[in-house]
Amino acid sequence: MLEVILKGHDKYYGVSDVVRMFCGVPEELKDEGKVIAPDGPDITLVNELSKDGRSVTYTEGRSYASEGEILEPGREIKRSLYMALSDITSKRLPWGCLTGIRPTLVACEVQSPKELEEKYFVRPDKALLAFETSREEQHILSKVPEESLCIYVGIPFCPSRCAYCSFVSSDISCHMDRLVNYEAALEREISLVAPAVKRPLSAIYVGGGTPTVLGEKEFASLLDRIYKEFKITPGCEVTIEAGRPDTITDGKLEAMREHGITRICINPQTMRSETLQKLGRIHTAEEAVRVYKKACDMGFDLINMDLIAGLPHENADEHVRSTAKLIELAPANITVHTLYKKRRAAMSRDTVMDLEMARGKLDECVAESYRLLKEAGYHPYYMYRQKDTGHGLENTGFAKGDTGSLYNVAMMSDCRDVLSFGAGGMSKRCFAQEGEAVKHRVERCPTIKDALNYIERVEEMAEKKISFFGM
Repeated sequence: MLEVILKGHDKYYGVSDVVRMFCGVPEELKDEGKVIAPDGPDITLVNELSKDGRSVTYTEGRSYASEGEILEPGREIKRSLYMALSDITSKRLPWGCLTGIRPTLVACEVQSPKELEEKYFVRPDKALLAFETSREEQHILSKVPEESLCIYVGIPFCPSRCAYCSFVSSDISCHMDRLVNYEAALEREISLVAPAVKRPLSAIYVGGGTPTVLGEKEFASLLDRIYKEFKITPGCEVTIEAGRPDTITDGKLEAMREHGITRICINPQTMRSETLQKLGRIHTAEEAVRVYKKACDMGFDLINMDLIAGLPHENADEHVRSTAKLIELAPANITVHTLYKKRRAAMSRDTVMDLEMARGKLDECVAESYRLLKEAGYHPYYMYRQKDTGHGLENTGFAKGDTGSLYNVAMMSDCRDVLSFGAGGMSKRCFAQEGEAVKHRVERCPTIKDALNYIERVEEMAEKKISFFGM
């Protein structure tokens, strides 16, 4: 069992983040001043932060500390602990000692990818990815004025639950009676809050779950409500996460076209039908292609398609083949996610992490997918990471030309305000810090997760958001 004793600081969260990358899920024993990992090597480490701000991690006969620039305490303690665990386990992780979900924010602080390698032990290919993506994120963010507002509308229902999913979404096949009532409550909340919104809108994102799980009548009614209540100018980006191809009908595409929406998401996740069936998705890869081509024929020219690398029931090479098939379709955006362990998902952490690489070398296959995308004219425009992701990898959105999603970048940056409607949504206000270009103080306002409670308390949720934004 690994034990990490904290000395001179109480940054349990940061220590746990580093331990998790090497040794699995840790436990914080704050009364004893330590973090333990039952699945880690049998060794005790001391992670100390000295008065001069330098961190050193040591055990009998060995100590680890960087000789370079002293970082802020949270990063400093992670760096020395990473050095120790990397040496002890003989592992070098793709993102080095960076554990946060937005490495591109760190990349904004440096002048070259080499600095990320030297300060944080980031692997050269990932350092370049973060550096390039951070610049593109800032370019896109410049199109979203700080005084503007982004809006999220959430429909937390899906036609079936995927084995890897633990979102608040419900399998609608078990709750058909809730969907109509939920959509009505969503319209009610929008109608209550929208009149108080005086700020210009930069982006609206209708997500889920699967928004197109709504019936054609309810789906069209929701779009009508959004366009009636909000002042949507030609410069406002509107995205519909159509998601599951089996929920996209001609009628729903027509409703989107009538409202002038051109940006939609059609997410196959893999282009191997056998994998989709085993994961609980009730559509085929061929159906995804059919729906995509239908949407193109109807004038939807900004389509994103998602893939997930590291899925069980297929080897890593299948992900590369899926990427190649999407490149042949040539959507404007392709987003490559890496499978990660969601807290309430049916899939186990061991299955997700695949540490024995039973499904192939995921790291190499993701790198090959990135190479194919860049060769085809795509470039990374936003990127983020999640805990317990297979082999410590990341999620990256690729775009052709200047087609990157404003909402994706604004939401992930924590630099722009988001007003969220629907169960499980998270509204947030971002306050610029003096002297900081990319770091903001963020205040959050959550909405009830349970759909039934949301329906019953929708007026309360609306009042809460009006108060939160001071409208």
